[in-house]
Amino acid sequence: MQTDGKALRQRVPRGSHAEWSPTPDRADPVVLLEQQDQDRLQWLVPERHSRMLASAFAFYRGAARIMAADLAATPRTGLMVQACGDAHIANFGVFASPERQLVFDVNDFDETLPGPWEWDVKRLAASFTVAGRHAQLEPDECREVAEEVVRIYRQSMASLATKRTLDLWYTLLGYKDILAAAKADNRERTTREMIEKAETRDSVDALHRYAEKSDGGYRLKSEPPDLVPLRELESGESRRELEALVRGSFEKYKRSLPDHCRRLLDRFAPVDAALKVVGVGSVGTRCFILMLKGRGFEDPLFLQIKEASRSVLEEFLEPSRYPNHGQRVVEGQRLMQTVSDIFLGWGDGHDGIEYYWRQLRDWKGSADLEETNLNQLHLAAHLCGRTLARAHARSGEPAAIAAYLGSSARFDRAIADFAERYADQNERDYRRFKEAASGGSD
Repeated sequence: MQTDGKALRQRVPRGSHAEWSPTPDRADPVVLLEQQDQDRLQWLVPERHSRMLASAFAFYRGAARIMAADLAATPRTGLMVQACGDAHIANFGVFASPERQLVFDVNDFDETLPGPWEWDVKRLAASFTVAGRHAQLEPDECREVAEEVVRIYRQSMASLATKRTLDLWYTLLGYKDILAAAKADNRERTTREMIEKAETRDSVDALHRYAEKSDGGYRLKSEPPDLVPLRELESGESRRELEALVRGSFEKYKRSLPDHCRRLLDRFAPVDAALKVVGVGSVGTRCFILMLKGRGFEDPLFLQIKEASRSVLEEFLEPSRYPNHGQRVVEGQRLMQTVSDIFLGWGDGHDGIEYYWRQLRDWKGSADLEETNLNQLHLAAHLCGRTLARAHARSGEPAAIAAYLGSSARFDRAIADFAERYADQNERDYRRFKEAASGGSD
């Protein structure tokens, strides 16, 4: 039965989404982060804090749990989708499809879970405001890009709602779509450069970036704390445990792949493994890279093994229906993306921790948000808004969401208001985090 999206406006007015103020019992953001730290590799926790202290934007990237707790108290329509759970601007980018075509899509699913579509939209819009402030744009320019990403989402959802089911399922943003959007925002040259750079980021490039010649072959470099080969861990017991973990998880991971992908993977042999620090919010989770060789060391494959724990959304929504959080991530990614990595799979280790696996590099690329400007944010708003709408439409009710959004800019303005207010809250939380890190207090 199809939901009457327009009727939902009576219960949840579109303008109500502008509301944001901390609840009287709002949890201390520092406590929420400290609780996450408890299950992480303790020697990497200072690195996580260091990265989050870099700026209010970096803090926002690592604060998905804080915002999930805040979003739980905001109005919601009851329309559910497969939510990203951490839909900020830096979690979108380009990568290669199995057909060797460049596509733009969401590229981080650690927090994915069925959830309210509004939560992803609010986190994405607020990230544009935070990124705009980080780039020192004027307040009206920050509002402009936040409102634009919501407008593009709304218009894209309306278009998707008219498509036949299979046509919607196959919809993606390819190379030509990316360049057309870049040309409209006067970013064609720099976008071509980003695409050309992304197309060089493959396993051969990873061999030169992460490995070094040794005894007639290759081994992974030592670049602590970002890259620590297991052979260099000070404790022999820890080294043996992690080596056994990677081996054990690898065998279970292979069983999660389709037969044809497993046959392909069987053509490669594991050579070396290392702990690798990634991102901002993920720092301290157990993340490895595994170097494999095919017909020789010049025929490499690099896989990333990443810890999958409970989604931050599960504190406020129904728990995942999957018995393994690695499977939760993989199945969520496959549902939200039109095309996915053929090596995407999951497994657990003898330590009881669950993992998901994917290629380390496969034409992956994204804009440099430390050097962003207004035109670049306009382009990102166009691509991210379209992409998130399509990802939601694959699992939700696009007609109902589109009917609720309507053709006016009322919802766009409401979310832009929310984004401004939440960016202010993010800055307050960031100051609180800095005070705690320096030993201060409120």
